[in-house]
Amino acid sequence: FNGRKVLLRVDFNVPVDEQHHITDDTRMREAMPTINKLMSDGAAVILMSHFGRPKNGFDPQFSLQMVVSHLEELVGRPVKFTQELLGPTVSKMAAELRPGEILLLENTRFYAGETKGDPQLAEEFAKLGDCFVNDAFGAAHREHASNAVIARFFPNDKYYGFLMEHEVSNLKRLMEQPQRPFTAIIGGSKVSSKIDILQNLVDKVDNMIIIGGMRYTFTKALG
Repeated sequence: FNGRKVLLRVDFNVPVDEQHHITDDTRMREAMPTINKLMSDGAAVILMSHFGRPKNGFDPQFSLQMVVSHLEELVGRPVKFTQELLGPTVSKMAAELRPGEILLLENTRFYAGETKGDPQLAEEFAKLGDCFVNDAFGAAHREHASNAVIARFFPNDKYYGFLMEHEVSNLKRLMEQPQRPFTAIIGGSKVSSKIDILQNLVDKVDNMIIIGGMRYTFTKALG
């Protein structure tokens, strides 16, 4: 990746307290092996992430500004950031980014087209870099503009990161050679986004434990 501008999709959707202090930085630390690999190669890294579920465009309480200082501690160097969304300022910052520098883009969900998988938005993101790396395992099941649709614009230059590789290899091992008894614990707020997973797992596991908000759906179905 030496001398290249790499668009890296990460999952920095970390929990924060009322003062916007990060309470668990696991997701940020899990992205570090991929970020460090790119930096050691001499890449200029443009990070993309979502944060929370903003409803109507820019909302300061969902700005990724709150992760910048901690990210600088983790990477050991300054991180460029702008609260402006895609436009001339962001394009200029990306174009001027030099090898070894990091630019964090503002929350991708501030764009209405992000969660709809808008190809035009994905293309605008794609114009900022030379290649694309997806390391946002926690968001990889969603066909959003910045993590799935964008890959179409890099037919020969799209990759997955070390976190994605680690999670997929572990899942493959669990699915193909599980230790028995095999118990799956499935959480989440919506059954709609998990039903395919539940149906896929139900014949493979010895026990299935359903937690989180979607347990209420099952409670209601049971009367």
